[in-house]
Amino acid sequence: MADVLREPDETGQEALAGLHDSVKAGRTSEDLLFQVLLDWGLQLTAPIAVEQVEGHQVLAVDDDALLACFDEDLTPEVIRALAQREPLRVVFRDSGFPSDDARINAEQIFRELSPSTDVKAI
Repeated sequence: MADVLREPDETGQEALAGLHDSVKAGRTSEDLLFQVLLDWGLQLTAPIAVEQVEGHQVLAVDDDALLACFDEDLTPEVIRALAQREPLRVVFRDSGFPSDDARINAEQIFRELSPSTDVKAI
């Protein structure tokens, strides 16, 4: 993850623009996935499948125990397709949503279609 911690007195308006993404530049989807696996205490040796869902790369871990999509421009169709699989956990890149409203809507889609799924955005 990127170093985004700053002291309020040391943070100017121009510095805020560079802090919108908490992921270090150059990190791949696999880098992010392994960080999530560690954060959630999941086995690093679990089988991982790379799939395409509505034109977006999805990493499926251990038969949908975890679904991860770190692509940009996520649409409700992608979210709905993932929710219909009813994974135990799902994780997205926060900057993958075009707006805060889209991220909130994604959480609502999961509440409706897969209420037991743990949804996280990094």
